[in-house]
Amino acid sequence: MNSFYKNVLLWGVLAAILFLAFDVISNNTQKATEEMPFSEFMKKVDRGEIREIAIIKGKQVIRFVTTDNKEFETFIVIDALDSNMLAQFQAKGIRISVDPKDQDAWYGYVLTWLPMVLFIGIWIFFMRQMQLGGNKALSFGKSRAKLLTEDHRKVTFKDVAGVDEAREELQEIIEFLKDPQKFQKLGGKIPKGVLLVGPPGTGKTLLARAIAGEADVPFLSISGSDFVEMFVGVGASRVRDLFEQGKKNAPCIIFIDEMDAVGRHRGAGLGGGHDEREQTLNQLLVEMDGFESNEGVIMIAATNRPDVLDPALLRPGRFDRQVVVARPDVRGRKGILDVHTRNIPLADDVDLNVVARGTPGFSGADLANLVNEAALLAARYEKPVVDMKDMEEAKDKVLMGKERRSIIISDEDKRVTAYHEAGHALIGKLMPDSDPVHKVTIIPRGYALGLTQQLPEGDRQHYTKRYCLSKIATLLGGRVAEELALDDIATGASDDLKRATELARKMVCEWGMSETMGPLVYGEREEQIFLGREISRHQDYSEETAVKIDKEVRQFIMSALDTDRKILSAHIESLHALAQALLEKESLDGADIDRIVNATKPSA
Repeated sequence: MNSFYKNVLLWGVLAAILFLAFDVISNNTQKATEEMPFSEFMKKVDRGEIREIAIIKGKQVIRFVTTDNKEFETFIVIDALDSNMLAQFQAKGIRISVDPKDQDAWYGYVLTWLPMVLFIGIWIFFMRQMQLGGNKALSFGKSRAKLLTEDHRKVTFKDVAGVDEAREELQEIIEFLKDPQKFQKLGGKIPKGVLLVGPPGTGKTLLARAIAGEADVPFLSISGSDFVEMFVGVGASRVRDLFEQGKKNAPCIIFIDEMDAVGRHRGAGLGGGHDEREQTLNQLLVEMDGFESNEGVIMIAATNRPDVLDPALLRPGRFDRQVVVARPDVRGRKGILDVHTRNIPLADDVDLNVVARGTPGFSGADLANLVNEAALLAARYEKPVVDMKDMEEAKDKVLMGKERRSIIISDEDKRVTAYHEAGHALIGKLMPDSDPVHKVTIIPRGYALGLTQQLPEGDRQHYTKRYCLSKIATLLGGRVAEELALDDIATGASDDLKRATELARKMVCEWGMSETMGPLVYGEREEQIFLGREISRHQDYSEETAVKIDKEVRQFIMSALDTDRKILSAHIESLHALAQALLEKESLDGADIDRIVNATKPSA
């Protein structure tokens, strides 16, 4: 039977029971007035035992009160009361009245049943609202975990690319659940927890969805923020209920997304040990590895802030494994692009290897966004397939922002921007250990009036001192180009100066790249774990050392400026040619830059 009809039948039965019960009570109340035959009533009239009479016309009833204050009723056809009978009543001194309240029979029923009808209606409405709201009114302490069924398991490991090591470790967990004897015969025990760690967008949640699609066991999914509630004790209660559900469905997998929302370091929040968040974390620690064992329940969690998690949560026995889901390399990016272009028609000129090489540092989410933007661009231009031009334009949009061709820029501003970007491009082209210049444009994108894009030939795992110095020189190339070509400077270099200064200070204070200051770290980061970010830098050195650090940072910057002046002065014709080409074409790619620089290279 349909659940709707079951509910209707249930409420109908309950309403009928209440009506019957109330009717019995009402009738018993109404029968407090005794009935008396009319003949007996007339005898009492003759004996003078009646004190007053009330004639109720609507009910054909005479209600009378005897001299001993007892109330009775007798039935009579009111029309049969003639003047002789009324005169007889008056002769006996009986007070006669007509009761108008009972003239309408329904009036009494309304007064009797209206409160009960309203009560039943409100009760049914309240119960219905609880059903529509998932019974939340009475289930604050219940877990909100979703049990994924076979219909929801549409993602498998075939849809995951670029994280081969993480996939192998998780595949082992699934094999353990499917065939535990394979591992137990050698004394191995199933891991209790796996923590997926990595930057945002690298596919941690996608991996969890793939586990749900591959595993033949129940999969409970919940977010860390679902434990947080305004009521005290609700988070701990939900943790208990979550693991109760896990035990009932064992063997099963419990996945908690954004683990840092509930697992932050204890003692960092307000309220000390009585903080609601800490009570939730304490209950989670007990459930994962306490006195009661949770055999067959595997916890998988994902976070991009492992540094703020409580150490007790990270120890073996709770999270036995920490799987790093890093940004993909070139081969991984190619695999991710293959996955996301599986259902997109591509033109013959599309080379995903080129796209993969041109997107260093992209996460899986960035690559998915790039493919989607390319498909939208092709659809906007009404193309039957996505070609390489769409891919390049989508990549530029993701990296540099959308073109703002509608903005009105004066010729003077264009000229300043052209020389500024030409300076960046020329220094990036001529400095050793610098990333190749991929594209330079004076078309406004995002908040910038122009952009110079450099893409490394491969994925960099380390930054050398020479590379950092080249980076600083490239950042300051725009300012120096303005000085030499325009004999003036503009405000457009503010972000370049900021980035160059930050890089120089890291070289001195964090990376030990200063010969004067030596291989030491100056200043420790002060982080408030409750806030989850760096808020200041602790100065653990003297004022004299601070002065030396400032001098060394300034030395790096001034040395880069001198280098830029020498290079651009020697290649001033190339600078003018690049700026003029930018004013004419607005955008130049790497090949255009090479051709212009080679054509205007000064003779040795």
